[in-house]
Amino acid sequence: MPENNEVATKQHEAAWPARYLPDLVRPGQPRTTAQVRFADGRIYEAPVGTPVEAYIHAAAEQSWPSPVVGAIIGNQLRELTYRVEKDVDVTPLFMSDQDGSRLYRRSLTFILLVAAHELFPNAAIHIDHAVTFGGYYCEVEGRLPFTPEELGRIESRMREIVEADEPISKGRLPLAEAIEMFRQRGEDDKVRLLAHRQKDYLVIYRLRGLSSYFHGYMVPSTGYLRYFALHHYPPGFVLRFPRRQDTNLQPVVDYPKLLTVFREYDHALHLLGVHDVGALNQNIKAGRTNEIILVAEALHEQRIARLAEQIAGGVGWAWLVLIAGPSSSGKTTFARRLAVQLLANGIRPIAISLDDYFVDRDNTPRDEQGNFNFEALAAVDLELFNRHLQDLRARREVQLPRYNFLTGMRETGEAIRLGPDQILLVEGIHGLNPDLVPSVAPHGIFRIYISALTQLNIDRHNRVSTTDTRMLRRIVRDARSRGYSAAQTIARWESVHRGEREYIFPYQENADVMFNSALVYELSVLKPLTEPLLLQMEPGASGYMEAKRLLTFLQWFEPMPTDPIPDNSILREFVGGSNLTNFQPWL
Repeated sequence: MPENNEVATKQHEAAWPARYLPDLVRPGQPRTTAQVRFADGRIYEAPVGTPVEAYIHAAAEQSWPSPVVGAIIGNQLRELTYRVEKDVDVTPLFMSDQDGSRLYRRSLTFILLVAAHELFPNAAIHIDHAVTFGGYYCEVEGRLPFTPEELGRIESRMREIVEADEPISKGRLPLAEAIEMFRQRGEDDKVRLLAHRQKDYLVIYRLRGLSSYFHGYMVPSTGYLRYFALHHYPPGFVLRFPRRQDTNLQPVVDYPKLLTVFREYDHALHLLGVHDVGALNQNIKAGRTNEIILVAEALHEQRIARLAEQIAGGVGWAWLVLIAGPSSSGKTTFARRLAVQLLANGIRPIAISLDDYFVDRDNTPRDEQGNFNFEALAAVDLELFNRHLQDLRARREVQLPRYNFLTGMRETGEAIRLGPDQILLVEGIHGLNPDLVPSVAPHGIFRIYISALTQLNIDRHNRVSTTDTRMLRRIVRDARSRGYSAAQTIARWESVHRGEREYIFPYQENADVMFNSALVYELSVLKPLTEPLLLQMEPGASGYMEAKRLLTFLQWFEPMPTDPIPDNSILREFVGGSNLTNFQPWL
């Protein structure tokens, strides 16, 4: 701290506690300083125009949970380069925060692209999809896949760039100039994307001479990005980064089944000629909407039919089908469509929901904040569920429970008995957890994992998060069928997603098969349904920043109507109009 009342003047690189700067503003004189107040009451003051980064560095404490990568000012997400022009309240954005994690990963992606470009100028890197242990699976075009030795060179160059603490600068380009820049570089994906942009400019980031577009904010310099590694994962590689809990990299876990599903989806995109959002928009403008919907839905039906044939072919051993997946993955509609296909194969399924086996609310476990934890396995009456499974396997009649979500109590449901030509379908988030059914021999179980594993990205460097797709689905469904506002759905989402990370994603590879419920066209359908709901949120309200982020993201999509969607589509579970709602095998 300074020993006098002078404000630090070295390029505004420091801010000082306000109590050390008395009487800096004289009556009648224009304001020359601005104050920043933190949540703990500390106030710092510096010359007007000082970046918020300087205030945060001055206030930094060892007790902070993780590195600061951004700031929240006036309920707006801001980069650390944001210049403070007036007195404001500031909340540091940590790498462990949801938005902070996105910002960190996006910035890290830029370093990867720069390092690879410097070493292998002809290599075009595609940021493909996320992996559950913390990272992005990437592939390279324009040359053979990177070898482990080449990845080692790229990682070393990335670390050199980090140690040099190179600035990441930001600027605007007129849209026409941006399109021409990407055209000359052969980045047709960005040219397609920008062809339908409404604004006449594009925000561009620049690092070590390489300029590009990224959907979202960046850290101010590379020195913030110290936690990463590259891992060879043929035919591509994984850019590893910490999950939100801490700065440690998680062990690499093999995920062949999930990777196979992503490759199947990539094949579907090639069949449709839709490789990115720009190509989707082109096809919508060209009047190919019906064709895209019909082919995408036919691919779903084809996959479900194959699953039914697989189950029917092994019905002598698999009498219990467990269907699991995260929220808004379309489990209910999928189970009903699977039941239809099983009937077509001569198998009569009986379907039940694991949610009906919830313990009474007073016995529900609570999380660390004291809230009911419905995602925990202990929220299910495992003893009753397994006893019923044993009885059903022995062809005895079982009186099913029915959970009343309003009262939080179990009630009496229907009585069922499995016949010799029947199997049991059970839908619930814990279906892949081996602790769910310890009483059933493994050879009698067929496990299916379902999720909306989106692979249609904005462009080769900007992903569409599978989590965002599911949240948009849920916002529409909650508003339509439950009367929830977008604010209420967003407020619940972090708790839901935390439960998924703990109770679903670690067991993905336990599935016998995986089903991708994503539809290439769905975000264009969800756009006109979600935008009015998100626009209802007031600035300053909880979840406003998330709503604003989603609205900005949806601007890239051309809208599509719901009318052409088939009545049995998984998307109908969310937008309404499904003809499977009262399908009888679902009890």
